Amino acid sequence: MTNTRAAELLTTWETGLAQAPSGRALLLHRAARPDTGGETLSALPVGEREADLFALRRALFGERMQVRLICSACGEDMEFDLDAGELARSTGAPSEPSVQVAEDGWEIEFRVPGVADLTAAARHPDPRRALLARCVVSAVRDGVDVPADALPETVQRRLAEEAQEADPGADVTLNVNCPECGAATRAELDIASYLWTELDAWARDVLLDVHLLATAYGWSEPEILALSPLRRRYYLELCADV
Repeated sequence: MTNTRAAELLTTWETGLAQAPSGRALLLHRAARPDTGGETLSALPVGEREADLFALRRALFGERMQVRLICSACGEDMEFDLDAGELARSTGAPSEPSVQVAEDGWEIEFRVPGVADLTAAARHPDPRRALLARCVVSAVRDGVDVPADALPETVQRRLAEEAQEADPGADVTLNVNCPECGAATRAELDIASYLWTELDAWARDVLLDVHLLATAYGWSEPEILALSPLRRRYYLELCADV
């Protein structure tokens, strides 16, 4: 990791400490696409953002992602690995920007939600209703236009299913069989949260290295960050031997 890249990531981490999870996800997405504006990033489909974050994770910390789950049946602690590169390739932009649903006399056109849609809906007391209000392009019942909040539960479920099929990368769900009892445990993989946890641990380790080397040698932070991780580790070992 170059000096500039390390310094930029430290700035991303520092800014994100005061942010909610949605703000941290946007910061990480900006790190993945530094030449793309924030408004453009917020307008992207969720699956495309997830692909970008998996690719960023691979670039920063490698292919192998260690995941831990608790078996929902017996409580066994399960550990397994995922491939960040494979997940980046399997997610991405949706197949269609919108879906059409015909159900029990209803005809609905629904825009596949983007990052900004989910962020705004999460702040609403009723996230599902807020998402429908933002993403339903048209709703017709027996030839008559109706508001999005009038959609029955069955139609709402059908819309959710169709949107998930159009943008499968928006919801990466793991289904893991327990090696002890054989029961399956389902869990959502939130790459933004996972990557932020890794970035937080990395940043704190780097700042400790900076503190120790600055104390021992009087070097500035940019000078220490300019060292490769291997050379930095050797200097730290020399400090420990004194």
